[in-house]
Amino acid sequence: MLTAHTIKVLQSLDKKKFRQKYNLFLVEGNKIICELSNSNFKIKEIFSIDPQKLEFLDAPSTHVTDNELKRLSFLKTPKDSVAVCFLKQETVLEDQNVQLVLDGIQDPGNLGTIIRLADWFGIEQIICSEDTVDFYNPKVIQASMGSFTRVNIVYCDLVRYLLNTDNINIGTDMEGESIYTFEKPAKINLILGNEGNGMREETERLLHKKISIPRFGKSQSTESLNVSMAAGIILGQLYSGEK
Repeated sequence: MLTAHTIKVLQSLDKKKFRQKYNLFLVEGNKIICELSNSNFKIKEIFSIDPQKLEFLDAPSTHVTDNELKRLSFLKTPKDSVAVCFLKQETVLEDQNVQLVLDGIQDPGNLGTIIRLADWFGIEQIICSEDTVDFYNPKVIQASMGSFTRVNIVYCDLVRYLLNTDNINIGTDMEGESIYTFEKPAKINLILGNEGNGMREETERLLHKKISIPRFGKSQSTESLNVSMAAGIILGQLYSGEK
């Protein structure tokens, strides 16, 4: 039932402390909500303007009006439904052959896009520093377009992790080897740094190799690439020789 208390609780889920307090997060839009059916995420309740479309999910559902949906949604243009889901207990997989490692990524849109890229390239795990934006942030969930259900995301002490991993730690540097001549190791951690400051010194010291994306523009005036854009270019090249 959509009570004033329910609305207040759901509206608070844009903040990490309340997501942790209530052990809940929101997923918006039927397209992304449908992705939950093949995942380990459990739905607590669905609020929808047309609950019948999501009956196959076998989750409690409540019919709401357009105006009620607007009060629940974090989107400027609310979609058809909002699913309230339980946070999932974090699990750590063994080191995968290709992993993304995020050092202080702050923009939710960037993290969501990076999760989507990982899913596209079949990367099953992303390792995040403890100060990387929370992947349950509504903007991250929305930007990932459902890919968060297929990529395992772990938060940890990054220095400790990078010291103990068996993977080769690779990071970007303007003076690094061109991504177009770089030979991908069998097991690799691709480390991506903070949007404004890059990776921390203590992270950079643990790199085994440095790579760069050469600029081909004549002006050479572009300072840097958006971190998710850079991730897409690098992953596309790393996988270019594979079928």
